[in-house]
Amino acid sequence: MHAEITKRRFMIKAIVNEGERPTEIAHPENNHAHPLSYLELPYDPEYSLYNNRMTPEFLNNVSADEQYWAVRRDVIFRNTGEFPVEISGPDAIKFANYIFTRDITKTLPGRCSYQFACYHDGGMITDGVMLHLAADKLWMAQADGDLFNWYLAHSVNFNVQISDPKVWVTQIQGPKSMHVLRDSIDGEMPKKWNYFDLSEVKIAGQRVIISRTGFSNELGWELYLRPENDPIAIGEKIWCSGKRYDMILTGTPAFRARRIEAGLLSAGNDFDRTTTPFDVGLGRFVDMTKIEFIGRAALEKCNKKNKILGIKVQKGIAKRGHFTSNGGKILGSITSSTWSPYFKCGVGIVRCKDVQAVEGLQVNVEGIDGNSYVGHLCQLPMYDKDGSIVRGKVSSIPTEPKPWDG
Repeated sequence: MHAEITKRRFMIKAIVNEGERPTEIAHPENNHAHPLSYLELPYDPEYSLYNNRMTPEFLNNVSADEQYWAVRRDVIFRNTGEFPVEISGPDAIKFANYIFTRDITKTLPGRCSYQFACYHDGGMITDGVMLHLAADKLWMAQADGDLFNWYLAHSVNFNVQISDPKVWVTQIQGPKSMHVLRDSIDGEMPKKWNYFDLSEVKIAGQRVIISRTGFSNELGWELYLRPENDPIAIGEKIWCSGKRYDMILTGTPAFRARRIEAGLLSAGNDFDRTTTPFDVGLGRFVDMTKIEFIGRAALEKCNKKNKILGIKVQKGIAKRGHFTSNGGKILGSITSSTWSPYFKCGVGIVRCKDVQAVEGLQVNVEGIDGNSYVGHLCQLPMYDKDGSIVRGKVSSIPTEPKPWDG
């Protein structure tokens, strides 16, 4: 690849369509804009495609560090590219149990569950949050990837309907997110509102579905806008409520550092079709007691000794790629990395393929600036190991930097 290409990022810009001859775009259905993206337009947004939906990568309202601290200290509002697909009909649960590795029957309506699907060879397709709406109706709000056609290809012998409900997802995350919800809904807070619960509430006089989930590992909730909803009325109500708590719009940077610190994996980065769940520390979400699901035979035989860890790098950010021992031996690969405003160092997620790669080990990495750095392997998550913050069980949340000294 030409060196000039590798120096650049390629983004989508929002341009005013002027004149009598507007430019036509091939397959406009592949360039969907979130119905609440009008809120982002004053901030010169840059977008990337995620599930063929535009998701904000950059907004000029605040810096990446300010976004990070907003989700740690206050509350953020982010429109996402998550793609909910509806699985409905008499065989909805039976079909989902065949597609996904976990036992779907263990989650009751009114709850959500983390799910991923695998190919027949055990490689991972993508993951997401499944909303169990009813005994015969599921929404799989998936990360980037093509599950829709996978469903269609394997639904022939099941009495199910696979459809796009045209639902859009927005995340409200941070310690003050529940204050924003309380001020936004018409009436009382949901009676049952624990981590991974879902509920239908009224906002601006309209019934909307919300869930106690997110991708920040902070206290938060997600909003699901349906075609019958008035997105502007709902969005303005939430936005006005959020202003009381210093809520800001954010792009991807607000999530990147937090999800790496928390050990939350990103589809296409930390796992892909070449990795099994056991390669990336997700073996606990494979239920081998199920008689049949796609990929079961391969997963039964696959290597279960690989693991993932975190990595911290002083004064630099590790480049994606191999990391080595002091003797030059390749021990694994760095799959995600960024700067942590909390630890004041580079942080990342690594896949380990050698028994020598253990917590506390000093390793060598190449930085994104081309220089060599020393890194230290560490446990994931890097803090809040029991998940008390995301469950709303603690209020003493770290709100100031805690520099890592190696």
